[in-house]
Amino acid sequence: MLLENKKVAIVGGGPGGLTLARLLQQRGVDVKLYERDTDQHVRQQGATLDLHYESGLKALREAGLIEAFQQSFRPGAERVTIVDNELTVHYTERDNEPVQDLSNEYARPEIDRGLLRDLLIASLNENTIVWNSKFSELKENGSGWDLVFENGTTVYADLVIASDGANSKVRKYITPIGRLYSGVTIVEGNIYNAAVNAPNLWELTGGGKIFAHWDGKTIILSAKGEGSLSFYTITEEPDEWIKTSHIDFSRREHAFTWFKQRFSDWSNDWHEIFATEESYFVGRPQYYFPQDQSWQTIGNLTMIGDAAHQTPPSGDGVNQAMLDALELCDTLFSEKFTTVHEAIASFEEKMLARTSVATEKASQLVEAMLSKNSLQLFLDFFTGVRAL
Repeated sequence: MLLENKKVAIVGGGPGGLTLARLLQQRGVDVKLYERDTDQHVRQQGATLDLHYESGLKALREAGLIEAFQQSFRPGAERVTIVDNELTVHYTERDNEPVQDLSNEYARPEIDRGLLRDLLIASLNENTIVWNSKFSELKENGSGWDLVFENGTTVYADLVIASDGANSKVRKYITPIGRLYSGVTIVEGNIYNAAVNAPNLWELTGGGKIFAHWDGKTIILSAKGEGSLSFYTITEEPDEWIKTSHIDFSRREHAFTWFKQRFSDWSNDWHEIFATEESYFVGRPQYYFPQDQSWQTIGNLTMIGDAAHQTPPSGDGVNQAMLDALELCDTLFSEKFTTVHEAIASFEEKMLARTSVATEKASQLVEAMLSKNSLQLFLDFFTGVRAL
């Protein structure tokens, strides 16, 4: 076995890194995962995720976690309602039977991000995750690496895998290729106790999702299992707009003022999002890596997920990261390769080819969301008239 008697370090405890740790442990690998968070419950874990049969669900099946997922996902959360700027419903799946059959290749079951993270963490051996480990730098040490953390800790690993997200601090040791601005900025929010604080929008979601499209602007609402409502705006904004606009999105009244100006042609019914202090908002510029990116393989260092191949916003990032984890693990245990270097080179070549396609599809999706006739495009997509 290529990893026999080797220490493996994963930097970053998102779904991709956690899935990889689980898969490697199943095969007896000595693996540690280093996560910057101080503990498992320190921060909000974002919106819901839809996992795909050929990627996210495939990784969970191989990890022996499909039964745990079956107990944690939310049947019905996948149902979509499409509305316009006036909250007029043009399409809804609210009366559809909730997804139950996870063996259906067309299933897209939804799970709250926090619950997915929890079930992956629970699957790992005790003390696999080293919390409060903010990565600082890598130093070559013989055939491996010393990982240095901000808390002063230094650990050795024979193989390091970066899974530290879009702002990866490890990526620079692999390639200087930087991210490109997609032209899109998301304003993300979360409304807690939404049945009380945003009752009309909460009712309209029906426990699922709302996609609102009008004149090149999009809003996505997702009901979460603990009763909150996640909120995303998707708009075309200049590069560095988050900095140059001087809008403090951490202050609800500032976010609301911006919304009323930017979405002035949308109904006041949307203002319910900003009616309560039990909420938060944050601006997130969206970046991606070039479709034609490549680098020289390093035999003891690689990366997965957004650290390797962030795409424009498409909802497929977690699925690609979990598939990365599965394919990397399978490659490292393939009998086709005699060295870790050969295995990583093969993995990276296939990963980059696959995610180049994903980047192109994500770009097309964003183009559709920003188009003047975005409402009709998405209605056609969901009713099967044509693909985006």
